[in-house]
Amino acid sequence: MMNRREHLAAMLAVAAALLPAAKLKALEARMEELVPEYGLIGQMLAQPGQRDALIEILTEGTGSMPGNFAYLIGEDSANADAIWIVELWENREAHAASLQLPVVQEAIRKGRPLIAGFGTRAEFKPVAKAGT
Repeated sequence: MMNRREHLAAMLAVAAALLPAAKLKALEARMEELVPEYGLIGQMLAQPGQRDALIEILTEGTGSMPGNFAYLIGEDSANADAIWIVELWENREAHAASLQLPVVQEAIRKGRPLIAGFGTRAEFKPVAKAGT
């Protein structure tokens, strides 16, 4: 069994692997201007067979959240009903404000019945890469 540190390291590696090359380049360019100060990574469990529907709901409107650097959703390869969500934010306040946006409130309302529960969740402070 993995300890918490090993588990978080594995989750962060998965987050890096989820970024398509184009998004990675765009994120790197944006991070040169401003380094995000707040990050979240967590596992969400969909009702059996509802993972794709939940992913679709969670991706609606997430491209226009002020203060958001990245909002990534990945399918858990070991659990057909689980997803991982990785978020990078300008700061904690930007994340809190996003939860009040009408498009996010609507996604929460539509997605809630498809959610069976939550797995591991971690908040973190992103740091610049060495040499940047």
